Amino acid sequence: MKFALLGYGRMGKAIEQIALDRGHQIVCKIDKNLSEGKLHEADAAINFSIPDAAADNISSALNQRVPVVCGTTGWLDAYQQVTQTALEKNTAFLYASNFSVGVNLFFKVNKVLADMMHPHKEYRASMEETHHIHKLDAPSGTAITLAEGIIENSDLIDWKLDEDAKDSLSIQSYREGEVPGTHSIKYKSTIDDITIEHKAHNRKGFALGAVIAAEWIVGKKGIFKMDDVLNL
Repeated sequence: MKFALLGYGRMGKAIEQIALDRGHQIVCKIDKNLSEGKLHEADAAINFSIPDAAADNISSALNQRVPVVCGTTGWLDAYQQVTQTALEKNTAFLYASNFSVGVNLFFKVNKVLADMMHPHKEYRASMEETHHIHKLDAPSGTAITLAEGIIENSDLIDWKLDEDAKDSLSIQSYREGEVPGTHSIKYKSTIDDITIEHKAHNRKGFALGAVIAAEWIVGKKGIFKMDDVLNL
């Protein structure tokens, strides 16, 4: 398959290597100071650009009827506009806060656990997430997805960053060194604690999942999630 890379930072380069290893071609690369190849020749585009460039990059591909998978977080105020473009152009768009297969399984486990804990009001849920110092948004998109999974299956009404409120899920965000990503959910009571955690060892899992999603989306039309790719 022929892929375009929208964003050619560390994730873009990791995706490129995995795509090449899986026998694909990179026919276009777009970044702040880079524009190589022809976007319209791609079977699919993979977007990991900075948040400020994400909506424009995605729209550019969709307007050329190139389906897009996007892993950039921090741009979702334009999500409705982007999905509308995908539908109008009769192509496909897939957004995931995290493409790692393991993380998407963790999302599912998180929802199931939240549902199981719902009747047990003596437990209080909280979250911690840690990423590398280069990450621009806090909390991470992955943390927000996890929070939404808990809120949907509990009496909590929202989440708050670095703040503890009775009806809200508290998220503590840390930025340290080159940590790829760690997310921990804790249910605490006076009797005991229950904790689930996902810890990424490197970026390979994110990059591999993005390539798998790009392979899957070719030829499809509509708006999708990683649940669709993994049949969860």
